Amino acid sequence: MIRFFIAILLNLKRGPSLVSHMRKMTKHMDRYPEKVRYAYALRLIRYLMKSARITTEVFGVENLPTDGGYVMYPNHQGKYDALGIMYAHHNPCTFVMDKAKSYGFLVRELVDLLGAKRLALDDVRQNVRIMEQITKEVKEGKRYILFSEGGYDRNGNLVQRFKPGSFKCAMNAKAPIVPVTLIDSYIAFNSLKPGPVNTKVIFGKPIYYEEYNGMKTHEIASLVRNTIINTMEEHGVHDNTQSNPEILT
Repeated sequence: MIRFFIAILLNLKRGPSLVSHMRKMTKHMDRYPEKVRYAYALRLIRYLMKSARITTEVFGVENLPTDGGYVMYPNHQGKYDALGIMYAHHNPCTFVMDKAKSYGFLVRELVDLLGAKRLALDDVRQNVRIMEQITKEVKEGKRYILFSEGGYDRNGNLVQRFKPGSFKCAMNAKAPIVPVTLIDSYIAFNSLKPGPVNTKVIFGKPIYYEEYNGMKTHEIASLVRNTIINTMEEHGVHDNTQSNPEILT
């Protein structure tokens, strides 16, 4: 958390300019195509990374589908997660986040700039409506980051339960599901560790509609979660082994 505030403080001078320009681009989206707005978002992310001394290693970019929309399902560790994925994902994408956390400094502007979705966690009807909007946009070619765990709570590299219902938007859009593995992402903005931080973003092989058609949502959730855990182990992270008493199955 301290690192997050340091990154914000070190960017206070350029903050007003960034905010002003993001608001301008949001207000005139017809003049600023998605690629231009996304490039500006990446500029902000790089400022924050440099200020907070964060390095992110990227793997599996070649696995990303080259055409059409898809939904990326990562494990959730902290505030840096979506930023790290976008840094690694050079084509425009957007994300879904908790509405209650979406109005902070620079966060509000980033959400609006990228057309991200605000999910009211205590409003079932709003959730259904948002998921329908995501389905429609994915069909039209948009790419989303959706955190199936629904939140994080000092879980570090421990992968929590994936909510089966979160996969319905991809299923209804008949779109590829891309497992995304995050390693040490929580250290960036959700720990007290001093010094430089290195995180990893690993894009897994997409699961196409032809592969998951006929599967139940809980089966898909289990498949994606297990894929992420296996990928972590391939990179030397074994927090999710059955011998760990904290594992959530």
